Amino acid sequence: MTTGSWLVADLLAGLLATAGWLGAGATSIIGRRRLTAGLALLALLATVTRVVTVVALTRAGWWFAAEKVLIAGPLTLAALVGLVLRRRVAFLFAGYATGAGLLVTVLDGYPVSAGVGLLAVAGVAAASAITLRGPAPRSSRAAAVTAIAALVVGTGLAAAPGAPPAVHHDHAVAAPGVGEPTKRFTLTAAAGADGVWAFNGQVPGPEINALVGDVIEVTLRNRDIGRGVTLHWHGYDVPNSQDGVPGVTQEAVLPGQEFVYRFRADQAGTYWYHTHSASDIGVRKGLYGVLVVRAGPVAGVDIAVPVHTLAGRLVPVPATSVKPGTSVRLRLINTDSDPHRYALSGAPFRVVAIDGVDLRGPASLVDTAVGIAAGGRYDLAFTGPAVLQVDGRTVWGTGEAATDSWPVLDPLRYGEAAPVPWSRFDRSFTLVLDRGLDLRGLLPRYAHTVNGAADPDIPVQVVRSGEIVKFTVVNRSLVVHPWHLHGHHVLVLSRDGRAASGTPLWLDSFDVRPGEVWEVAFVADNPGMWANHCHNLPHAEAGMMMHLLVD
Repeated sequence: MTTGSWLVADLLAGLLATAGWLGAGATSIIGRRRLTAGLALLALLATVTRVVTVVALTRAGWWFAAEKVLIAGPLTLAALVGLVLRRRVAFLFAGYATGAGLLVTVLDGYPVSAGVGLLAVAGVAAASAITLRGPAPRSSRAAAVTAIAALVVGTGLAAAPGAPPAVHHDHAVAAPGVGEPTKRFTLTAAAGADGVWAFNGQVPGPEINALVGDVIEVTLRNRDIGRGVTLHWHGYDVPNSQDGVPGVTQEAVLPGQEFVYRFRADQAGTYWYHTHSASDIGVRKGLYGVLVVRAGPVAGVDIAVPVHTLAGRLVPVPATSVKPGTSVRLRLINTDSDPHRYALSGAPFRVVAIDGVDLRGPASLVDTAVGIAAGGRYDLAFTGPAVLQVDGRTVWGTGEAATDSWPVLDPLRYGEAAPVPWSRFDRSFTLVLDRGLDLRGLLPRYAHTVNGAADPDIPVQVVRSGEIVKFTVVNRSLVVHPWHLHGHHVLVLSRDGRAASGTPLWLDSFDVRPGEVWEVAFVADNPGMWANHCHNLPHAEAGMMMHLLVD
């Protein structure tokens, strides 16, 4: 089983144990002995199962099991001791204790805190006091006193200042002079009558093409998007002032305003651009486009295929396939917030680049699909004709093929390996991705969190220019989080403790699936304040957005 599967199994076991103990308590009160015995047996089996899942999660990483061992474990033990007393309310107490431990996982998660543990105890004691009020008034009073004491101390600890708040950064590092532009573009953002938002009236927006060495100038204008727009050059490591993050590198461009971006095209590869202002809405509605920088003249067919879900339908529409014998480079771009499965049939192919970086020694593939993270790009090279399907639907070429059973390529095992360029790391950070109750702001909310906090209360990670930085990214939630660092590509070191063995994999977007642990590293060589966030854009909007300051 994967760690993600253990997480699901543990959650289900906790639910069954809680429901079983509470059900046994209710049926014992009304005298249904057989039903009580059956429910108690179910709860006991679920409790034993949860011991197994917690041991498995502890072996996978302390991040996945900390609160289960330190909070849920003692509560469960207290529940089992209570059962030995054989009071009629013992089953209910067991249900309260088991349920409290489960709520800690669902509402708080990681990191574990003494305050949250005491609040869980307060909840169990309060529920027990109410239950015992009739049959055992003395015990009820003792439980009430325990609940009040745990509540007071737990609230004090939970409200105490923890990690420092985010350092708000209201300016960007100025871009060095890049000279006069050789490629000029104008993009006008406007809302259409059908609810679609578009650049220059088209979705995707105009494709921006350049050669290495060109100086690109893009004038962004906003006609009527009330929440403002910006341009973020996804995966392109532009100077900080050109990165397009509102409130960090620039202010949002409001209706009637414009902003001019200018940078040198010094990275060949496949990229894309999109608004970063209210991006969870703007990108979904159509404010995105393709950026391709080539090293030289095009040979054969070289075409970008940005796949996007617009108003419930997949864009683009199927296109005619190329003539037999034609050399083709398909630049696949996932502009959605969810991963997509791509399958090319009709010809052997090679994955020659990922996220704009060429791969070493890519082998020829057949009957193999590729999975592309939200925001990610794969370049496929082959000799046509062929058919491209995304999630089973043809989006390029003509014809159909049965590709559902094809295995998905693991890029960490593909291509020729090379040594890691560093023997040490100057700084290391751990990012634990989860979902829970965010209590650091003025109003509590259920948010997507990093290390237990949500934007804007996640502390900025500060590094010095030139340092080699290592990130350990842990997903203890039950959904995929595609991680995206602005201004830098990261080198994948390992996944789930297993070192990458294929081509050096330099990514700007990578899927961290439930239960996975990724280790990546990079050189902090691009000064400024950089967004570092989940590229499932609704997740970012709901709190999973942090910042890295390269000073």
